[in-house]
Amino acid sequence: MSLFLDALLDSRLDDSIRGVPPGAAPLRLRDVGAQGWRPAAGDMALPVLTLDEDAFAANRDLIFAYARRHGVALAPHAKTPMAPQIASGLVESGAWGATVANLQQAAVLLRAGVTRLILGNEIGGRASGKRLGALLAAHPDADLRAFADSPAAVETLATAAQAAGRPLAVLVEVGAGRGGARDRAAVDAILAAVLKHPGLLVLNGVATYEGAVATSDPAETAANIAALMQRTAEAFALVRALAPERPLLLTAGGSAFFDMVVAGLAPVAKADGNATLVLRSGAIFFHDHGVYERALGALDARQGFACGGATAADFRPALRLWAEVLTRPEPGLAICGFGMRDSSFDQDLPRPLRIHRDGAALSADGLRVTRLNDQHAFVAVPAGHDLAVGDIVEFGISHPCTCIDRWRVLFGLDADGRVRSAYRTFFG
Repeated sequence: MSLFLDALLDSRLDDSIRGVPPGAAPLRLRDVGAQGWRPAAGDMALPVLTLDEDAFAANRDLIFAYARRHGVALAPHAKTPMAPQIASGLVESGAWGATVANLQQAAVLLRAGVTRLILGNEIGGRASGKRLGALLAAHPDADLRAFADSPAAVETLATAAQAAGRPLAVLVEVGAGRGGARDRAAVDAILAAVLKHPGLLVLNGVATYEGAVATSDPAETAANIAALMQRTAEAFALVRALAPERPLLLTAGGSAFFDMVVAGLAPVAKADGNATLVLRSGAIFFHDHGVYERALGALDARQGFACGGATAADFRPALRLWAEVLTRPEPGLAICGFGMRDSSFDQDLPRPLRIHRDGAALSADGLRVTRLNDQHAFVAVPAGHDLAVGDIVEFGISHPCTCIDRWRVLFGLDADGRVRSAYRTFFG
């Protein structure tokens, strides 16, 4: 364990953190599990966001098994939880490394001892290059590979390498819909720019992101991704011609269409014999009750999850949001104590799962969140339902990436619904 992680476990929590009961004595992060808190029993200040640790572990084991079966590696995108304890644990469990979206995220993971990183974004211009160089100079053990989708991005990375005093590995980004080189001419320009900096920049492979070309039409999405994988393979051939002996990376893969990435790029890596396909899926470890529930349902519909009899339906939503009923101001309406400050809402509203009352778990069938204010959830209640003030409602969320970032601490639950651990998040 790194000194940073050890110190993190010794950091103090108090009632300035959502979830910690008011008036509770400050306690160390590592001691949270000894408190016996159960959100369903009202032991915690609500609202609170929790992680079902058994579901998370099952999801981890399932995607790792899929990766082994298909001969690919995983660098889970740390932007989803931005919890160094989680990122470090995934590496200890066998992940190739981790992916970060910016320099702040890279700094956090490097301090936590996660040294093999993919910087999965362009970072800006010369000033950003100097900042990246300073970060790498402060972490001489860092093994970082960075995206470049233009000669300007290459110059930024050259600035970083010069400031760091050592070479920097470059991944040529091919793309559509977001960043990435759009055609052969753009790829050629990137390669030429890298070759202008021998000793500073090293061609390390090709990157892309397939989610940016997805549409609401499954057939169109499949065609778009197939075309992107073909352009990625063509760019890889150009990089290989310039680096005939070097181990190279191919990297892509979010949490919705990774099967199409494997279908398109795993044969390329295998035929090359000296390349690794690295998936960057991050939300898959958390799953959800919304956008990824639908995405993995579609994955099963196209029979894309080939993993020894397992299906994508075996992934389990791991996040829960707990809130109390504050008022029943009129028939058919309840106001619960959470809102946009607490939950994702960009891709569906939270879904009521269960009602907890006096130690009993009751059905939430018929309840529906209709809208959110900053700190209030409007819940439609069917006629005759006895939902009452003080009931604790357990919600599933949609889109982990825009939910966890609202929380400074994520509480891990055991199989009995008791808090077993706590994870600090670092979203800056």
